[in-house]
Amino acid sequence: MIEEQILHYINESVRPLTEEEIAHGLSLESVEDLVGMKKALLQLEQKGELVLTRKGKLGLPEQLGLLVGKITRHPRGFGFLVTEDPEAEDIFIGSAELKGAQHGDKVIVRVKKQASDDRVSGKHFRAEGEVIRILERAVKKIVGTFEKHKSYGYVIPDDRRFDGDIFIPAEGVNGATDRTKVLVEITRYPEAKRNAEGIVTEIIGSIDEVGVDTLSILYKYDLPREFPVEVLTEADKLPDKISPEMMHGRRDLREKLLVTIDGADAKDLDDAVSLEVLDNGLWRLGVHIADVSEYVKEDSALDLEARARATSVYLVDQVLPMLPKKLSNGLCSLNPREDRLALSIIMDVDYNGVVQNQEVFPSVIKTRHRLTYDEVNEMYAGDEDVRAKYADAWPMLSEMSVLQDILFRKRLYRGALDFEFPESKVILDEMGKPVEIKCFMRGKAERVIEEFMLCANETIAERYYWLEVPFLYRIHEEPKAESAAEVKQFLQAFGYKLKGSGEQLRAKDYQKILNKIKGKPEERAISSVMLRSMNHARYEAEQSGHFGLACEYYTHFTSPIRRYPDLAVHRMIKELLAHDGNLTDKRRADLEKRMKDYAEQSSMREKIAEEAERDSVDMKMAEYMQSFIGENFTATISGVTSFGFFVELDNSVEGLVHISTLTDDFYHFNQVLYSLVGEHTKRVFKLGEKVAVKLVRVDLLERQIDFEWIKEV
Repeated sequence: MIEEQILHYINESVRPLTEEEIAHGLSLESVEDLVGMKKALLQLEQKGELVLTRKGKLGLPEQLGLLVGKITRHPRGFGFLVTEDPEAEDIFIGSAELKGAQHGDKVIVRVKKQASDDRVSGKHFRAEGEVIRILERAVKKIVGTFEKHKSYGYVIPDDRRFDGDIFIPAEGVNGATDRTKVLVEITRYPEAKRNAEGIVTEIIGSIDEVGVDTLSILYKYDLPREFPVEVLTEADKLPDKISPEMMHGRRDLREKLLVTIDGADAKDLDDAVSLEVLDNGLWRLGVHIADVSEYVKEDSALDLEARARATSVYLVDQVLPMLPKKLSNGLCSLNPREDRLALSIIMDVDYNGVVQNQEVFPSVIKTRHRLTYDEVNEMYAGDEDVRAKYADAWPMLSEMSVLQDILFRKRLYRGALDFEFPESKVILDEMGKPVEIKCFMRGKAERVIEEFMLCANETIAERYYWLEVPFLYRIHEEPKAESAAEVKQFLQAFGYKLKGSGEQLRAKDYQKILNKIKGKPEERAISSVMLRSMNHARYEAEQSGHFGLACEYYTHFTSPIRRYPDLAVHRMIKELLAHDGNLTDKRRADLEKRMKDYAEQSSMREKIAEEAERDSVDMKMAEYMQSFIGENFTATISGVTSFGFFVELDNSVEGLVHISTLTDDFYHFNQVLYSLVGEHTKRVFKLGEKVAVKLVRVDLLERQIDFEWIKEV
């Protein structure tokens, strides 16, 4: 391609070049070639892969001391440049240096100040930069609350990372009234001392109307609310039941004892498990996954929609499935005592947790029982009534507990991380109002399924890595050097020492700290800081290992109903099985490109889904706490900053005690010990400390909960 030739030539030249020099160097003489080159240069410049200098020359950003990446903006005004290099340090950009760049914008940045380390304090200072060009705007529409002012108005964005309120001129109000949620199209982005401007394109509803809060989240993250007609039409054409013809060429496992173990309210059951003890002492572990690829064919309407969504989104009050319900809750769901098509992996595991033999094949299955985590945990706890109810499955479930212990110990021995955070669930009434927040820890049943799925994912990833075929991997890089340095400094305040740094840092080093803090007051706070220091796992077409799991090969194979990468992996496996592992050169090249595209799209959509889910939980938690304003609580200090300290209640709700409410003294932030210290009283507020607090304010728009300190506990 001409673009690749241009980039290669300029890179080889080591310096910026004029258009004439590029044309001469590539021997482009015809009018057609020169026009093609000019188009390619323009596209490369628009993408930020080339930069035009003031002297009219074109160079690579790195040749000019520039960086290209995306802005991560903080509600307080400043931001960071995040480049595509996962090992590169983020560049700090002050609010004035953002030059109008918003959260998510693709920009070119000039570094003004290099990163440095203070030898005395041991502190690391990030590099600082300024935006010199905005290449691409991330936000073109935004959700917010409309405020009426005479004939015009302002919209307060729900996403406070957007710079300021948006001015709506009279001709752009379009019927919006005070205190309504609206969707705004940005017509002019904010500049120095001038607000952004926009027009109201859709009125979502009054902020007091039931359901508008969740609807706002759907608009905010541009989440699909309905399936297109052509997708539903294609789904409707699929059969309601599995016919004998569809079972042809599949191994029949319908007489085997298979069970699903899921949450009580789960409807998309995509994994079943089986276990046998062999005569040679090995365990034969079966993981049987719904064969979604049998119904969702490559590039069909169903496939294109699933690829665009990339994942199901689980909000507090609703699920936005990746696939229509006919598939997700019906044809693909491994419902009990119903024939289902599956892709099975059978693994013979020894007493060290090592997979000695493996086999992957298409199957037809019929699960015996639809078990819940609660039921299985009750059996493990000794409930004889539940054991009697599932008498045929209990011996197998008991053996599964033994194998889980072995697999888990093997994983810990090699250095995998095991964060123990309580999970919370907001319970709603029939009107969608939060009535309770339940907290719970993972039980033995959850760990059994987790361990078996991890084993299957690892085994599949290694198997197809060595076959050297196009594939999709789940990777997780080690923490960036500056993040590891910050964690080290943080741990020192509590007397803990973290070994290793950068590429020398191992998951095992993190796990040693987790073991040391177990059961101590600072456990939750330190665990949270360590978790936040890590990179986000993502999808790639090339495997590079998984830091958190301490393994070389990992993929996602076990949830094709709700994750597109798993569906793509299934399709790849079945194609290889059908052609004895052979691919034509043309098909291999096509698949390599597809896997890269799938990885990028799925990683992006996963982040959006996680943000939306977190926003949904925060919204409902804030709404729940509204009815407790004025009441007192016992809380744990979960974070300390220069502007106050954060507390966490027993129900997992977090809020802020602002420093301005600490009126008994003047408090200083001790950066070394991560604490607030009273100037006169010497009172100290530190991580992990129990305090009594009073709930004083809940801001539903900001999802902010404020407390006042009463006393130590």
